[in-house]
Amino acid sequence: AMAQEIVADAKFMAEGIHAAGHVALYGIHFDFNKAEIKPESEHALKEIAKLLQEDGQLKLFIVGHTDSVGGLDYNLKLSQARAEAVVKELVSKYKIAPDRLKAGGVGPLAPVSSNDTEAGRAKNRRVELVKQ
Repeated sequence: AMAQEIVADAKFMAEGIHAAGHVALYGIHFDFNKAEIKPESEHALKEIAKLLQEDGQLKLFIVGHTDSVGGLDYNLKLSQARAEAVVKELVSKYKIAPDRLKAGGVGPLAPVSSNDTEAGRAKNRRVELVKQ
């Protein structure tokens, strides 16, 4: 398994959202074929909450992405469920107002790398924050 150590911090996220309207996160983890957030995702979730607390006007789409392994319909549903899990966690644990977040899943429809290698598939499995 490829280890991807991209540190998620609120300042980095804010800069990405300001510059490009979105930022990809690789610090939110799920088990294969599951939508339950793994405990090692806590740092990234705390930083998303911090970003939202520091900018009370910011509203985000939480967008789930998958690689292309498996069927399209399945991956669309999985990415939607994962995005919803992130929204639920931010609302319930970090007290972010639900009207500031919308979940969306795009499955494998917006790859950032080739799905022909494990490294590429790992990059495609991500959550993105997109400014509403």
